[in-house]
Amino acid sequence: MKHFLLLIAVCFLCCNNSEVSTLPIKDYKDLHKDALAFCKKEGFNESYYFLVDLNIHSGKNRFFIYDFEKGTVIDKNLVTHGSCDQFEDNPEKWEKAKFDNRVDSHCSMKGKYKIGSRDYSSWGINVKYWLHGLETSNKNAVKRVVVLHSWSQVKNKEVYPKFSPLSWGCPAVSNEFMEKLDERLQNSEKPVLLWIVE
Repeated sequence: MKHFLLLIAVCFLCCNNSEVSTLPIKDYKDLHKDALAFCKKEGFNESYYFLVDLNIHSGKNRFFIYDFEKGTVIDKNLVTHGSCDQFEDNPEKWEKAKFDNRVDSHCSMKGKYKIGSRDYSSWGINVKYWLHGLETSNKNAVKRVVVLHSWSQVKNKEVYPKFSPLSWGCPAVSNEFMEKLDERLQNSEKPVLLWIVE
């Protein structure tokens, strides 16, 4: 009888802990290694880079600042993904990011980006950084004006199981997090890598 009750208790805990079952911890070790090799080869900042994993629920932290020297994530926050509904219906736009490089697609674009010049934005804290797509999957970033910026609608802490708002493809973050990114980017003497993955 004791074993039976123990089995029921374990099943109850496992079945009702959806946070554990649906949100496994991912291992980015190989990505971090590839990112550092890329930064060394291309003359990018070798202290840190930005990793965005759009396979994570938009209500969870999925924008990571990874410190190469410390070998750890030193900050993280929410980030939007594109609605991707311009050319076709996208009923899963809240649940799942879709990717498309076409102009006016309103989709996110995965791949490596060089974070370019600082500029004025009409959104958030009025600061944006131009993103230069370095792969075929994101080569239209400048043409599409897909930039790194903040937006007051993006919260500064996790909202799961709710979702973050949708963008037209920009990785938009909270105003508070953008202030941190802005300070870091202004103090960087070399270009910083932003890598969007799924």
